[in-house]
Amino acid sequence: MSYQVLARKWRPKSFDTLIGQESAVQAIANALDQNRLHHAYLFNGTRGIGKTTIARILAKSLNCEKGISSKPCLTCSTCQEIDVGRYVDLIELDAASNTGVDNMIDLLENAQYAPSSGRFKVYIIDEVHMLSKSAFNAMLKTLEEPPEHVKFILATTEPQKVPITVLSRCLQFNLKQMTSENIANHLSGILTEEKIASDDSAIRIIAKAANGSMRDALSILDQAIAYSSEKISAEKVTQMLGTIEDGILFDIIRHLIDKNGRGLTEIARGMDEKNTSFDDALNGLAKLIHELTVCKIIPGQYDDSSKKALYNEFSEKLTGETLQLFYQISINGRKDLHLAPDPATGFSMTLLRMLAFYPSSTSTHDKVDHSPKPAIKIPEKKSLIPDATEKNIAAKAMLSNTPDQDPVKANQTVSRNFDGNWSLLVSQLKTGVAKTLAQECQFLSYKDSTFHLSLDEKKTYLSKNDFIQKLEEQLINHFNKKLKLEITIDSVSTSPAIEKRTEKAALLKHAESAIMQDNFVKELISDFDAEIVPSSIEPIKKEK
Repeated sequence: MSYQVLARKWRPKSFDTLIGQESAVQAIANALDQNRLHHAYLFNGTRGIGKTTIARILAKSLNCEKGISSKPCLTCSTCQEIDVGRYVDLIELDAASNTGVDNMIDLLENAQYAPSSGRFKVYIIDEVHMLSKSAFNAMLKTLEEPPEHVKFILATTEPQKVPITVLSRCLQFNLKQMTSENIANHLSGILTEEKIASDDSAIRIIAKAANGSMRDALSILDQAIAYSSEKISAEKVTQMLGTIEDGILFDIIRHLIDKNGRGLTEIARGMDEKNTSFDDALNGLAKLIHELTVCKIIPGQYDDSSKKALYNEFSEKLTGETLQLFYQISINGRKDLHLAPDPATGFSMTLLRMLAFYPSSTSTHDKVDHSPKPAIKIPEKKSLIPDATEKNIAAKAMLSNTPDQDPVKANQTVSRNFDGNWSLLVSQLKTGVAKTLAQECQFLSYKDSTFHLSLDEKKTYLSKNDFIQKLEEQLINHFNKKLKLEITIDSVSTSPAIEKRTEKAALLKHAESAIMQDNFVKELISDFDAEIVPSSIEPIKKEK
């Protein structure tokens, strides 16, 4: 007996053995058991998810010799002939190769005759969206009021191309893609029945590569069986498909954290030698970054995963901003991959871009002490004085506070003094979340190298540890000495942001007053009934 491919050999023969379409199966089964039969059905969905299979099972349920039921017997001559494709009252039409109106007219003329042996004459029209407009128009009347012995089952991958007049005459079922878990479980059962050894990881790779299509999964499994001599292993499946292993993706993240550019280029070179799909690699990298982001924002989300330890390790070492940056670079790198000189170069440049834009302060976040107060990170830049220690810095700070210090020598010290002008200090900070936080804070006091600030209750979204830590880093870099920052949530009477808004309001009021007093403006209002639009007034600061 000749070999039969797995997709045909293991095609479900009843609703009980169908995988992944529970909602559609339940509706059809209930209609069959209650004898509430529609004359036309439309199944839509992507390839390989069971549209034609459900249509054939429905045809068996309608014509089974044991009676109309959601559970055909599978043993009578009708069920067996439908399984092998020889049943005379089941007519399957491929609309892709029979698109014309003449084909439809022939079909409809035969529909008026009674079935030869079954209860119903069932017409399965696959890829119905390929029919011409004239063919659709020809079938409308029959589709709306067909003979009692005729059932139409339409299948399409693009329902938006089917005329609305046809859709309104059919009972529609949107079939969904299979989950990787359902596909993997089904493939494992088939391999057990076929007595073929395999690795669970290999099955997961195949299920993932199928993209929700069971038929694609079975075709890939057929290929894997032929490619593997004895056992289907993850390594052989990866080589066969040209996909990337999860371990390589984790290695990429690890090299990014370690800022190991050489390691990243070696990974890209090794993938090129194995003919790995770089498009799939960037897609997998984006998915991994998404999973790390979820793990960071929602702790415990992947506690049941076998990769829990790696997820927790990497999510702790990478900030949310860095993960967002990596995600954007990966999806943009994938989008621009076809513009690169070759895929390997485009992939390598994407990784190097991630490394180039990796925030310098991120790599040391895991080294700070996680205490109730926000941790302080000493900047990596070396002091202007060689081998300066904390004691030296503290001593210089004490010297700078003495009133009789020589101004020339003071300019040569590493640290600066705070003169109490918080607004001026904030204006000198770099633009970003740290400066935004500082602008909304009210200065309370500065004592023992500690800034005591107050933040309004309405601005608590700025009190995240990451924001406070970045503000501390900017203050440390500005004063070149070790500082602390304490922020309390309380009412705020003044802050740089409030002062700026007050100043802007005063300037705007002065500008409005000046315009209203202008003689030319008064003439326009008097002679032409002109009106002043307040929102159009913009005060202009005079250059000093």
